[in-house]
Amino acid sequence: MTYVHADPHVTAIRDVVPRTPQGCEECLRLGTPWVHLRLCLTCGHVGCCDSSPGKHASAHAHAIGHPIVQSMEPGEDWRWCYVDQNFV
Repeated sequence: MTYVHADPHVTAIRDVVPRTPQGCEECLRLGTPWVHLRLCLTCGHVGCCDSSPGKHASAHAHAIGHPIVQSMEPGEDWRWCYVDQNFV
């Protein structure tokens, strides 16, 4: 996969550790299901994807202002910027 590195939000990327590697932080707390997991590359928040009922990864990005997530799904190696709506 080819990444576009022109996204100015890549400066928000940090070396993070998933805060809840076992699943979506909010879904675990609420006892709700998720579909796929996304890792915030600014703070390590683990949220569920927009195909999940809670859409917690994008909710976190918009509420907190952390723009870039990485897929936590096995075999996937991509990053997404919620601000610019593109792969980085």
